[in-house]
Amino acid sequence: MTPLAAVASGPRAQLFACSLRLGTQQISLLQLHTRSSLAAKNHYEVLVLGGGSGGISMAARMKRRVGAENVAIVEPSERHFYQPIWTLVGAGAKQLSASGRPTASVIPSGVEWIKARVVELNPDKNCVHTDSGKEISYKYLIIALGIQLDYEKIKGLPEGFDHPKIGSNYSVKTVEKTWKALQDFKEGNAIFTFPNTPVKCAGAPQKIMYLSEAYFQKTGKRSKANIIFNTSLGTIFGVKKYAAALQEIIQERNLTVNYKQNLIEVRADRQEAVFENLDKPGETQVISYEMLHVTPPMSSPDVLKTSPVADAAGWVDVDKETLQHKKYPNVFGIGDCTNLPTSKTAAAVAAQSGILDRTISLIMKNQKPMKKYDGYTSCPLVTGYNRVILAEFDYNAQPLETFPFDQSRERLTMYLMKADLMPFLYWNMMLRGYWGGPAFLRKVFHLGM
Repeated sequence: MTPLAAVASGPRAQLFACSLRLGTQQISLLQLHTRSSLAAKNHYEVLVLGGGSGGISMAARMKRRVGAENVAIVEPSERHFYQPIWTLVGAGAKQLSASGRPTASVIPSGVEWIKARVVELNPDKNCVHTDSGKEISYKYLIIALGIQLDYEKIKGLPEGFDHPKIGSNYSVKTVEKTWKALQDFKEGNAIFTFPNTPVKCAGAPQKIMYLSEAYFQKTGKRSKANIIFNTSLGTIFGVKKYAAALQEIIQERNLTVNYKQNLIEVRADRQEAVFENLDKPGETQVISYEMLHVTPPMSSPDVLKTSPVADAAGWVDVDKETLQHKKYPNVFGIGDCTNLPTSKTAAAVAAQSGILDRTISLIMKNQKPMKKYDGYTSCPLVTGYNRVILAEFDYNAQPLETFPFDQSRERLTMYLMKADLMPFLYWNMMLRGYWGGPAFLRKVFHLGM
């Protein structure tokens, strides 16, 4: 069998990608699961809130721990999306239809799907309430409610999306508008934004900028495009090694980056964006645009903000090494809704799922959690239609790389991994509770095995 390292760095990467596409199509035919036909109960040994990547992954793992009939997921959405691919959808490199599947098809077989929205958490009484008026109690609670998009905190949105030339890769409703705006671009300012809040996949706001620049080059419009990245941050990326590589790309491609600039208003009828200078509060600048990509402000889901499980900022308050709640020992958190001091990405969720599985299994045996989460996360920084810088790092913003080569360089193989391998792993391994991130591969490569 060819090692993954050879596949990721060898000349047969294109053939490998084609094989993955075929494999995904074949396996997807077997993806549908059957659910228990039993009526929903009012008590479960493990109750999972949220049917996103963290919720489904943990439900699959808990099914193996306590049995499917003792696990339930509370999730209102009919469709489940692999959101990391939306960067490529917004750039016309992938179809939106490929990113979603029916929620029923990803719920682990036998696990109860409670199709409702959580409206109240009562950890002191070990129960939650749903919008259907139902009270559900639990022995162990896993909170995986994701992150909330707050477009309405920008004046003029979300109604501004009814106008052309504006899009956002962060919503299923607006990601295709990004591609339309890119195609319709003639000349002028192409503006990309980063808000003054935590966001999921913090690299995504600039990935679409690089892809747009590549598209303008390909279509002969680059000389007519003034590409601007207005970010509320003070740096292009939080890890120095990758920030240095990105700065080189920014200079080579003549991209304009303005720091400490926060989008506060969109005047879509006039194609104007208003930014506040965070270093000089109250000072604003109006910039006209021919294309605008908006990364919305984000926050913890409203139901968590006022919950006893939240910290002062509204995020689920968990121990950063074990993911166990700091106050309620039978409550756990995973993914974007937590206050873990690392980037909010699907790769982070994958790594967290393995740690949390082990944490809960030991607590169920009245033992102390031993395995510790080091903050691992990954951000495949797409810099073109066939290039990716694979950023991997820990809590200390130190590189924690998987492959035995310099991952700060743009590579075709890493693009193929982003576009083809990772979706395959997501649908067929992570959501089934079998992928806990690349820690094992990292050990293999670094030990020279």
